[in-house]
Amino acid sequence: MGEKRARFRSIVVLATVVVAVTADYLENPKFSAPITNVTVPVGREAILSCLVEDLGGYKVAWLRVDTQTILTIHNHVITKNHRIGVTHSEHKTWYLHIKEVRESDRGWYMCQINTDPMKSQVGYLDVVVPPDILDYPTSTDMVVREGSNVNLRCVAKGSPEPSITWRRETGEPLKLPTGEEVASIDGPVLNISGVSRQQMGPYLCIASNGIPPSVSKRIMLIVHFAPMMEIQNQLVGAYEGQQITLECRSEAYPKSINYWTTDKGEIVPQSGKYEPSYSTTGYQIHMKLTIRSIGPQDYRDYKCVSKNSLGDTDGTIHVFAIPKPSKLSNGLSRKGKLKKKTNDVIGELENIADGLDDQPDSLFQEEEDGSGERAKTELIFVAFLVALPLVLQ
Repeated sequence: MGEKRARFRSIVVLATVVVAVTADYLENPKFSAPITNVTVPVGREAILSCLVEDLGGYKVAWLRVDTQTILTIHNHVITKNHRIGVTHSEHKTWYLHIKEVRESDRGWYMCQINTDPMKSQVGYLDVVVPPDILDYPTSTDMVVREGSNVNLRCVAKGSPEPSITWRRETGEPLKLPTGEEVASIDGPVLNISGVSRQQMGPYLCIASNGIPPSVSKRIMLIVHFAPMMEIQNQLVGAYEGQQITLECRSEAYPKSINYWTTDKGEIVPQSGKYEPSYSTTGYQIHMKLTIRSIGPQDYRDYKCVSKNSLGDTDGTIHVFAIPKPSKLSNGLSRKGKLKKKTNDVIGELENIADGLDDQPDSLFQEEEDGSGERAKTELIFVAFLVALPLVLQ
């Protein structure tokens, strides 16, 4: 009797197992939602999710579509790629994990249920890449002669394809071929026609594609040109004992050697009486020569000289004598003597002007027709200004 009961129990258990297994495979699994496409920056982790209902005893697998590679089956990773993983939530949501995503991981992935016929759906993994400027095809620091044409090139890679913007690091505007000035110019090549010294300096090539961070490269544009000189006052009047300062302004690049000479070609030494000084701002040089306590031997020509590897230039300043202002002890002016002295000053200035007929007003500007007469008139006017305080005393 006991043996019959044990056999009956075994049959019941077996029947229960068969019914349970059959019930599992009688389920009709289906996808409850499509796979959402995923976009991930390179180097991050990508997670694709597959939502399944009524899975029962069936299994879920992940495959790479383009290579037909089986990545995972249910809880097991099949591929040898150590960056691939699989997890699930209550057998309803199946996740495919791809760590340290690479550009080569971009593509379609399939979630598959092993029904008969097989059920599947696909989702796309897009891998975006921040921009990176390529050193080899991108321009490096450049040295050119003034007036030449310059092409600065910038090449970048990334996904999506980066766009290129050019700016001046100093914030100064860029000049279009039309002459219009703008803050920035888009495009892989920056064209500069007839480059000038004002366009010398650092330029920034900026690459961006919406994926941070944007990147930039600094390209230094150096413009070489021979020295040029500008003198505001070529005639300087001074009375004995007075201290005066002569000034010249030079522009040159590469940097120039600058000094002062006398009319005999001798370099003016730095001493107690003479003090030459030089200040540089970019390619501009401000040259000064201070002469203390003017004496008779100081009334002559002084020359400011600027030289670099591309050439040299100079400019001349003439120092002439003027009468020293004087007053009587009672404050009355010596009008007769002042008038004579004034006439003497005007006469001397006219003599100097006659000697300058063939000289230009400035080393930047050639003398035009009639400028000799104009220079004489200006000198007479200077004499008047010099004599005026004496007359008014």
